[in-house]
Amino acid sequence: MHQKTTFTLDEAIQKLEYYCAYQERCHQEVVKKLEGMHMIPEAIDVVVVHLIENNFLNESRFAQTFVSGKFRIKHWGRRRINVELKRRGLSTVIINQALNTIDEFEYLNLFSELAERKVASIRETNILKKKKKFVDYFLYRGWESHLVYSKANELIK
Repeated sequence: MHQKTTFTLDEAIQKLEYYCAYQERCHQEVVKKLEGMHMIPEAIDVVVVHLIENNFLNESRFAQTFVSGKFRIKHWGRRRINVELKRRGLSTVIINQALNTIDEFEYLNLFSELAERKVASIRETNILKKKKKFVDYFLYRGWESHLVYSKANELIK
């Protein structure tokens, strides 16, 4: 028979300090982890406060790391990043501050580069179908529709 493991407050704090030091986390992830450890709500609050006070947990730092990674590595657009951060329960103010760290010139340059690569990779002869594949690809990744449609019309003729 499998027995539930229980943790003392100190063990939980230690475990969560490591969890947050390993990778930036948002409050929601930390709370979910503590609930998974069968901690009572009062203990969860104590651990979260401890992590914030000792700078293990910082939502604006999390948001900036998230934005940077999803933009530079995953090549997501601002809309998708915004939706994902909202899903994690971050405030609009923190989300906007983090999104503003993306350099506009770098953003548009990356989009143009990705667009040209994508157009070259689509093996479709029908112009409308090719445009649809292009548009669907970039909208799913959260790039702004006005950028996507104007680039599709510019590159696919």
